[in-house]
Amino acid sequence: MVVDGVLLRRCAGTDILNQSSKLQDGSSDSIKPDTKRQNDIVHWHNRGVAARPLHLSRGVEKPSGRVTYTVVLEGLCRFSVLELSTRGIYHTAKISSLEMTKIEMEQLEQDPDYIMLSRQFKATATELISVLELKQKTGGRTKVLLDNIPVHKLADIFVASFEISFEEQLSMLDSVGPKLRLSKATELVDRHLQSIRVAEKITQKVEGQLSKSQKEFLLRQQMRAIKEELGDNEDDEDDLVALERKMQSAGMPPNVWKHSHRELRRLKKMQPQQPGYNSSRVYLDLLADLPWQKASEEIELDLRAAQKRLDSDHYGLVKVKQRIIEYLAVRKLKPDARGPVLCFVGPPGVGKTSLASSIAAALGRKFIRISLGGVKDEADIRGHRRTYVGSMPGRLIDGLKRVAVCNPVMLLDEVDKTGSDVRGDPASALLEVLDPEQNKTFNDHYLNVPFDLSKVIFVATANRMQPIPPPLLDRMEVIELPGYTPEEKLQIAMQHLIPRVLDQHGLSSEFIQIPEAMVKLVIQRYTREAGVRNLERNLAALARAAAVRIVEQEQVVPLTKGMQGLSTPLLENRLADGTEVEMDVMPMSVNSRVISNTFRIASPLVVDETMLEKVLGPPRFDDSEAAERVASPGVSVGLVWTAFGGEVQFVEATAMVGKGELHLTGQLGDVIKESAQIALTWVRARTTDLKVDAAKGFNLLEGRDVHIHFPAGAVPKDGPSAGVTLVTSLVSLFTQKSVRSDTAMTGEMTLRGLVLPVGGVKDKILAAHRYGIKRVILPERNLKDLAEVPASVLANLEILLAKRMEDVLEHAFDGGCPWRQHSKL
Repeated sequence: MVVDGVLLRRCAGTDILNQSSKLQDGSSDSIKPDTKRQNDIVHWHNRGVAARPLHLSRGVEKPSGRVTYTVVLEGLCRFSVLELSTRGIYHTAKISSLEMTKIEMEQLEQDPDYIMLSRQFKATATELISVLELKQKTGGRTKVLLDNIPVHKLADIFVASFEISFEEQLSMLDSVGPKLRLSKATELVDRHLQSIRVAEKITQKVEGQLSKSQKEFLLRQQMRAIKEELGDNEDDEDDLVALERKMQSAGMPPNVWKHSHRELRRLKKMQPQQPGYNSSRVYLDLLADLPWQKASEEIELDLRAAQKRLDSDHYGLVKVKQRIIEYLAVRKLKPDARGPVLCFVGPPGVGKTSLASSIAAALGRKFIRISLGGVKDEADIRGHRRTYVGSMPGRLIDGLKRVAVCNPVMLLDEVDKTGSDVRGDPASALLEVLDPEQNKTFNDHYLNVPFDLSKVIFVATANRMQPIPPPLLDRMEVIELPGYTPEEKLQIAMQHLIPRVLDQHGLSSEFIQIPEAMVKLVIQRYTREAGVRNLERNLAALARAAAVRIVEQEQVVPLTKGMQGLSTPLLENRLADGTEVEMDVMPMSVNSRVISNTFRIASPLVVDETMLEKVLGPPRFDDSEAAERVASPGVSVGLVWTAFGGEVQFVEATAMVGKGELHLTGQLGDVIKESAQIALTWVRARTTDLKVDAAKGFNLLEGRDVHIHFPAGAVPKDGPSAGVTLVTSLVSLFTQKSVRSDTAMTGEMTLRGLVLPVGGVKDKILAAHRYGIKRVILPERNLKDLAEVPASVLANLEILLAKRMEDVLEHAFDGGCPWRQHSKL
């Protein structure tokens, strides 16, 4: 018999065995046994359950010597304790059964309340069994109990099957009446059913929110476990372990290593499916790939070899190559010297980029080119911050990653073509890059750690200096490349361009020959540029025309000479020793060099003037152009500077009936418009000196409009170098005397007639030489700039210096200015 969880031995006909247990303390109807030990007071519950043992089993003996036993009991009935006494270490009690008799049960079963409670309990119990059957698949035996056991006993069985509190257990034990017992059991079963339903709802919600990435993670974990069991992942090294090893061998500075190691520890705690995992992994890969200490070993500098390399790569450019040799000499004496940033400024096609690659070859360093043309975002230089989606490092850090050394020659190409908008100013970001005192700790926004750029040799290129901000220009040493003379272009074409063009088109000198005289014609008639790109395009057009003629021609190939590299079954079957066939089959497996060798022609194709006009069209330029355009009064020839080198600019003026207004056309800027107004004012102020007869209709003060036009109106024109040209054109118009056609001029003037110096003198003189001009009028203060002009060009030109506007007019007209002797100035 069990009394309130305590096993008792039956007395008074029924001895009850007892084990120590906790009993409810402080119960109003509890019973205190007689005991000699007053300190050990045990409170017993006044109701219990009588039980009989069915099975006793001995457990395994523990190392301490203690043995446990397991007893299986069968409950018989509830009882109430009448009297409790102590016998030794055991307790005995007199009890009375609380079970109903058979007659009482029959009467109870007829009670409508009992029937309703029974049905309600069975419905709730059936629902609980159904839920448990879906979860555990063990509802079959429980359903049998519903049909075979009385309902009031089922209440005890169901309540005992799930966990409830000790107080609830006692309350169920005290429910002697079947109605009360069914009511409490129904309440407990229903509560247990609701808790199961809530748990299922939560489980379903959690499973529904299980994302695809979590499922993939579970699958990957299972796959990894399967591979470990199969032993297939021996060669599959852990990515993070490999990344850490890569970072350790990257040679990072201590502060960078501390930062990257902290980021790596954070990455190890993240799951691959987390949003920031991939970005952190890419960031650490970049840190590990950057060349923090890895540098390319420089070859032993040999200035003679470097000079020979520069001469073989570039013809002319004596001053530029001399500056590069000086730079290399300083590097040899002091390898860690912080040399200046060289900036090559010149028109397109003069070899700025190739000069930078020649510097890298002379030093034995790797070369990387970064184009800045059209860059308007500061992030292209400094990178994006990692907080942005799609962030990436700047072009400099990305270039160093690709070149994999920390001391390359880095070319910043087209540095004058950077722009600025709401995204920042890239030119301002370059200030730190090109300053040797600051680039030791260059801070890229993406890296967020300093990187040393002091070992990088920077070379910049630009077409013009004006767009470059002064602070950035101050950090660079400007070396101007004005352009090539016709003689230099000829040598460049013969030594460099023609061999390269023929090789690109699969030809050689055995197929086509371009004499020097034809190259001169191409330079004079088809290309008037500072560089050699158009010259190379025209030579490529001649090579393509020759290739078409050679391929279309029916070639006869002697087998004993030209067929060593050409062997196909078709030819072997068709040909015999000493025979000849037409080349109508071209095997695709033979490379271009072998194909070229299979062609043989009786004599090479020599380019002549007729072929030039047929391939390149009629001449685009003519030396008689200036003479034809200056034949009538009111036209003068000026020299201007553009981003593509020097150019010849014609100025045309005419007068007509009007209100004394000045009209300007030709897409002109504000500066050149003001120059035109100053020129007209100067001429009008000297009407008396011009000795123009008013009877002839040339009244400069009244009733006449003056129209000045600059041809090629699609090209914007501006700058303070057309003042003398405008005055000469107006004087020619009003005196009806033509300007010399072989004379060009440049210079600005003041309102009082002084001639001011201008820039770009070398480019302008080279342009005059290209156009066939024989005489050039320059400001007297530009005499020092003639030292930069090649001697071969100066030998073919007559340089005339002018201090005042009267000197310009004296040189511009045949026989001098007729009214010079009457001038009051």
